[in-house]
Amino acid sequence: MDPLILILLVGGGIVVVLVVMGFVVTLTSEQSLVEERLGRYIVDREEAQRIKREERATPIGDWVNERVSKSKWGSSISRDLARADIKMKPGEYIALVIIMVIFVGSLAYFFGGRNIIFTLLGGLLGLWLPSFYIKRLQSQRLNNFNNQLADMLNLMVNGLRAGYSTMQAMEAVSKEMPPPISDEFRRVVQEMQIGIPMEAALDNLYRRVPSDDLDLIIAAINVQREVGGNLAEILDTISYTIRERVRIKGEIRVLTAQVVYSGRFLAMMPFFIAIILWLVNRPYMMQFFNPGIRIFGITMLVIGALMIASGYYVMMRIANIEV
Repeated sequence: MDPLILILLVGGGIVVVLVVMGFVVTLTSEQSLVEERLGRYIVDREEAQRIKREERATPIGDWVNERVSKSKWGSSISRDLARADIKMKPGEYIALVIIMVIFVGSLAYFFGGRNIIFTLLGGLLGLWLPSFYIKRLQSQRLNNFNNQLADMLNLMVNGLRAGYSTMQAMEAVSKEMPPPISDEFRRVVQEMQIGIPMEAALDNLYRRVPSDDLDLIIAAINVQREVGGNLAEILDTISYTIRERVRIKGEIRVLTAQVVYSGRFLAMMPFFIAIILWLVNRPYMMQFFNPGIRIFGITMLVIGALMIASGYYVMMRIANIEV
């Protein structure tokens, strides 16, 4: 039997075993009393039913999640998923990565002429795709959050000047502002309602949304709670600073758009040309993997990929101007 087919069969068997074990663990597990009691305060009945349906609909990672949740790697995965606002457990994410590696590797194996090199490249692509998707969601969500911070501060300032407490002002933000900032502050208010100190709740917020402007706001709130002062005036000043920073970032983004898109196009162009040549004239492209000169062909491809990556990195660094 072809060893590559054997590897694919073993990988598929592992996925099937994970699915079966996930179903078994899900059917035999029960919701804990603590989660039940906290759920009455954190979410309403409809939200609890929705979460319960989602948990039943994703049983694959339950067994794996118990093994990785206490590890440093599992904590890192959980943090990344929370920052991307993906309702997925670390075990489910690991199972998804395994499935993507096997799926993309199998596609590369069958469409790449049953070549082991294309299969390995496909497996690496499948390993990279989930991480790329999460990073992209994190970046989009962080940008949306930063763009809403100035309006959020104005709403808080108006509430504080009207006599609201800090918690009431945050609750107003959670009700009046659009997502994602409303979702995050709703979670902060819910954590404070079940007894978590405000400082810890704000630290959890910053862990989910690593924004420099948010860090400044949290520091101002914590300092005001310890030493006193007019929090409304402080937040009003921070709001003006954030608005000016957002405006300057927008101008810089417009001025550097040409460099950014040029860098992306130049970085992707060699890969598109290689794919087209492989589809049009496959024997020509397979000369890189000729047994007689394979070491030189692969070396050329690796050096070319490194040069493309370094050029793209330099162009992005030029376009990334800190404000």
